[in-house]
Amino acid sequence: MLNIVWPIFIIISFSYGIFSGNLENLNSSVFNSVNGAINLSISLLGTMCLWCGIMQIASKTSIMDKLTKILKPLIRIIFPKLNKKIEKEISMNMIANILGLGNAATPLGLKAMQSMQKENPKKHELTNSMAMFIIINTASIQIIPTTVIAIRNSMGSSNPTSIVFPIWIASIITATFRSSINKNFYKNG
Repeated sequence: MLNIVWPIFIIISFSYGIFSGNLENLNSSVFNSVNGAINLSISLLGTMCLWCGIMQIASKTSIMDKLTKILKPLIRIIFPKLNKKIEKEISMNMIANILGLGNAATPLGLKAMQSMQKENPKKHELTNSMAMFIIINTASIQIIPTTVIAIRNSMGSSNPTSIVFPIWIASIITATFRSSINKNFYKNG
């Protein structure tokens, strides 16, 4: 759907710019937008490399074992009947999400989901653990929304960390709402 909507918007914008005599403004705004996108990508690349590297190092040390032990009671409640390898993968994903590293959490989440799928007896259906894992990932509960703070900082925000408290509220509400939907779905379906 979006591959239809966006080209239509672009065509309408270019047509309006040409017919209204704002072709010069259109050209300059296109190049300014491209320049801004490249600068934003480069500034976020440093943050992403740092945190992905830290998560990779943490996965090869005892730090992840300690963090997994901290999260183990919560993971056992949310994800019963999973082995230690999957618990560790889920812990790493949750830690990346808690630190606000959505892009670093994605490959970790995919790895955990692949491991859960290997143990899934019905390959064409999600298990309750898989559904709950998707819910937790989409809610993305964050204590430190690193990526959002980096974007706000790169865009010149006077207080890039002012978004922290609203993100906490939104994350908790989303996780609670989606969890209740998941419970009702499996109870009724």
